[in-house]
Amino acid sequence: MENTTEQPLTKLKYFPAAFFSVVMGLTGLTLAWEKAAVVYGFSDTIARTLLIISALALLLIVMTYALKAKKYPAAVLEEFHHPIKMSFFPAFSISLILISIATLHLAHTLSLYLWAAGTLIHLGFTLYTLSQWIHHPKFKIAHSTPAWFIPVVGNILVPIAGVDHGFVELSWFFFSIGIIYWIILKTLIFNRMFFHEPLPQKLLPTLFILIAPPAVGFISYVKLNGAVDNFAHILFYAAIFLVLLLVVQLPKFSRIKFFMSWWAYSFPLAASTIATLVMYQHNPTPTFQYLSLLLLAACSLVVTLLFIRTLRAIMQNEICIPE
Repeated sequence: MENTTEQPLTKLKYFPAAFFSVVMGLTGLTLAWEKAAVVYGFSDTIARTLLIISALALLLIVMTYALKAKKYPAAVLEEFHHPIKMSFFPAFSISLILISIATLHLAHTLSLYLWAAGTLIHLGFTLYTLSQWIHHPKFKIAHSTPAWFIPVVGNILVPIAGVDHGFVELSWFFFSIGIIYWIILKTLIFNRMFFHEPLPQKLLPTLFILIAPPAVGFISYVKLNGAVDNFAHILFYAAIFLVLLLVVQLPKFSRIKFFMSWWAYSFPLAASTIATLVMYQHNPTPTFQYLSLLLLAACSLVVTLLFIRTLRAIMQNEICIPE
């Protein structure tokens, strides 16, 4: 009887900030279907439904994590100062920015407030994270993973809604942060993977995060520049190459036990889908058409399977447990 009563509170203690990656994946798929509706004239019903699910997921996760902060503040602080787990907290501010993009043409004022809040919070996370990396002795090469992109390179998302809200120069500021530190962090992470211990199985899905910076960078750059120029082509094909690189390794990924890190598959796939839809708009060839539809189908399937698998993991007590 005692175990039954205490189990929900115990699970709450181990509720991870990585759950915000669920919102990133759901909202990424929402944006992919929104773009597909514009490009191919699809019904916007799917995108609207996904937006509602994404918003509800964000609200539920925020409420749950706020309850955890109230009941177990020490556990939150421990996670916030963890050299790897701390990178997932900015997924919250990224989620706000993504929902601001999704609501841009539905509720412009709401989108502006969400964008402003997400951008300000994310800048705070970026400054804090870089300060920790610079001054703390606790970080080692083994702590560097593609998840490190989230707090710093995540700034590259800001222009997508920022330009429409009239903050062009500010958008260039955040784009510059994201693109420059993408190159720096990618070098550090590749150094770790090439010359040091490989990523543990639990973190292997985070390799898909490598796709997101060039894909989102392409989308943001086209938004800022208004055209697909040579630099835009470099970003786009860098993303597509990484998609190919990881696709050929699917047999390895298929053998990984379920962790919340599986959600790292979702947003990068959505970002590459949107990037390909943007490329098709500017260069309407059959290649980009077929590729965009293929990626949209793959992303939809992956997010659906992840959603179902996560619900099953919750019911079977596979997550929110001590490591």
